[in-house]
Amino acid sequence: MDFIKLELMQDFSEIISYEETGLPLCIRTADLSSYPDMSAPCHWHDDIEWIHILSGVMQYYINGTRRTLREKDSLMVNTRRMHYGYSFGQEDCHFCCVLFHPSLFGDNQTLLQKYVSPVLDNVCLDYLHFDGQREQGRKAAKVLKQLAALKEQAAPGYEMEAIALLQILWSRLFRSGRLASAPVRHLPQGDLEIQRNMVSFVYKHYAEKITLEEIAASGHVSRSKCCRIFQEYLQQSPIAFLNAYRLKLCCHLLTNTDKTITEIALLCGFHHLSYFSGLFAGSYGCTPREYRLRTKR
Repeated sequence: MDFIKLELMQDFSEIISYEETGLPLCIRTADLSSYPDMSAPCHWHDDIEWIHILSGVMQYYINGTRRTLREKDSLMVNTRRMHYGYSFGQEDCHFCCVLFHPSLFGDNQTLLQKYVSPVLDNVCLDYLHFDGQREQGRKAAKVLKQLAALKEQAAPGYEMEAIALLQILWSRLFRSGRLASAPVRHLPQGDLEIQRNMVSFVYKHYAEKITLEEIAASGHVSRSKCCRIFQEYLQQSPIAFLNAYRLKLCCHLLTNTDKTITEIALLCGFHHLSYFSGLFAGSYGCTPREYRLRTKR
C-alpha cells in the first residue's frame, strides 16, 4: 500500500498539487489509513480547506483547538492556520478534502473586499464546524459531495462547475452570518508564527539530539514561552511533541521497511533503545516488534 505524503516546505507550508497548473483547486477523496500512522503532519497553506466526513470519525487540530468530526460533518479551515487531521484509537475515516486558493473567486476588487478579505483577515476566525445533523451542515455536505462527484467524473468543464459551487457555498455562509462569527479564542499572530518556526525546526532536526533550549531558540523565545506556546496550541510539551513525531516516523519505518528496530530508533533520533521501547509501549500499547508483526504488509 502506498501512503499519501504531503509535500512540505521548510516553513512547513504545504506544496499543494492542484488539478492543473494555473487553476488553484484540489479535490480529493481519501482514507486516514492512507496516511502514515493514520495522521497528516501539522502544516499550513494559503488555501482555504474544506473537509467532509463520508464515514468514520476524524480528530482535527486547528491552531490549538481540537474537534471531533463524525460522519456527515464538515469543517472549513481558514487560510494560513496550522492544522491536521488524525485518527483516534486507530479508527479509520473516509473523507473528501477540497482546497482552493482565494484567487479562485476572481479579481473583482469590490467582491473581494466585500466578501472575501474580511474572512481571510479575521484573525479570530480559524475554522467553522458544521454538524451534519443540522440544516446548514446538510447543505454544506451536499455541495462538498457534489464537488467530489465532479472530480471523479472529470467531465469537460467540471472545473467551472466546481468553482461555481464553491461560490454558492461561500455566499450561503455569508448570508447565514457564519463567516462573520468567530471562535471564542483569540490567538496572537506573533505566537502562531513562533509556533510554525518551532514546529518546522522539530520536523527538520528530529533525527538529531534536540534540546528544549534549541527548540526555543528556533522561535527566538525563552524556554518558558516555548513551553507555553506548545501547551496552548498543541496540548503537549515541546519534548512530548518531538517524541510523538519521532514515534510516528518509527511506525512508518516498522511497517514499510526491513530495517532493524535499533536502526529505526537511531534514524528517528532515539539514541537509547530502552527509552525508545518504553515510549513506544506507552503510546501504542505494544512493543515495536509486536507493532511490526501486526502492521507489516
